[in-house]
Amino acid sequence: MTVMSAALLLFLILDPLGNVPVFLSVLKPLPPQRQRVVLVRELLIALVVLMLFLWCGKYALELMHLRQESVSIAGGIVLFLIGIRMIFPRPEGLMGEIPDGEPFIVPLAIPLVAGPSGMAAVMLMGSREPDRLWEWSLALFLAWAATAAILLASPFLYRLLGRRALTAVERLMGMLLVALSVQMLLDGLSAYLGQVAP
Repeated sequence: MTVMSAALLLFLILDPLGNVPVFLSVLKPLPPQRQRVVLVRELLIALVVLMLFLWCGKYALELMHLRQESVSIAGGIVLFLIGIRMIFPRPEGLMGEIPDGEPFIVPLAIPLVAGPSGMAAVMLMGSREPDRLWEWSLALFLAWAATAAILLASPFLYRLLGRRALTAVERLMGMLLVALSVQMLLDGLSAYLGQVAP
């Protein structure tokens, strides 16, 4: 996997366009000046969390005695479920009910930006090829920067595209994510079967 393909995968997982309506609804009660401050803070927290999972995920796997194949299969399943929810959204949204007031860490940083699928994906990258951690860090930073740019421009995007266009883009990204998750699942299964086969 190249840096750009890893960045694209992580960008799809972070799903900034799908998160635009959720971010706008959560930040709506706050003054416009405060909205930007909260948004930048939450995005930075999400980046730190994802970097921690990327760099320390390998040791967490060793501590829990988990094999890379099991993380690949589990990551594929999680991505598949997130992709299905993006294609067939529920009334309460992708991550369920959103609490009122000024958000801190939950729900914007975690789980909307740094969700379980993103954590699983970066942990898998770091544990599969630990010698390329700096490349994965660059891919993660590129995906996060694109996500941050879209979310910071979310009021403008919402006015420009409208809810219907954003929903269509989110469903398209969901379909791509489902395809990527199936590939991740198949890769994990083939690696596992290759090891147990005589």
